[in-house]
Amino acid sequence: EQTIKLVEYFLDAYRIDHSKIYINGYSGGGETLSLVLEKRPELFAAALHVSSKWDGSDYSKMIKNKTPLYFAIGESDSYYGSDPVKKAYKELKSKYEETGLSEEEINKVLVLDVKEQEYFTARGYTDQHAGGRPLHLGKPYGSRFSACHGHLYGHGTRSRNGCGHGG
Repeated sequence: EQTIKLVEYFLDAYRIDHSKIYINGYSGGGETLSLVLEKRPELFAAALHVSSKWDGSDYSKMIKNKTPLYFAIGESDSYYGSDPVKKAYKELKSKYEETGLSEEEINKVLVLDVKEQEYFTARGYTDQHAGGRPLHLGKPYGSRFSACHGHLYGHGTRSRNGCGHGG
């Protein structure tokens, strides 16, 4: 509730372009992100969920709003593993299919990016959970951040070295 109230405050108090409000969460922040999106997905243009698990259980508002969601996690994330995110992805995808969205349309609003250990090792990380942190931080990790967000926010494409591909 506090996250939602804070976003609403900023939207009311300042001249902010509502189409440029994004949410991302890493680790425990991803759990909060899932609960926020369950309640008020319309507040956000898109979401980046990194190295976390999905705590929400009611997808109805997200499905209705079609809030773009990018999941990124290590296959063997040391804290959560990747199974909880894969389960949430499958549930969301199934709900979108029930609404009649095509595979192409679903891929524009829902992405599951599971990284293998090689991805983390190449970037100097031995732990997949800690190695997920740069995916959500941005600078000095700019290219990976931009690739993830660019895909979701419509101003870029998924690059081989950023989000969207394992390598």
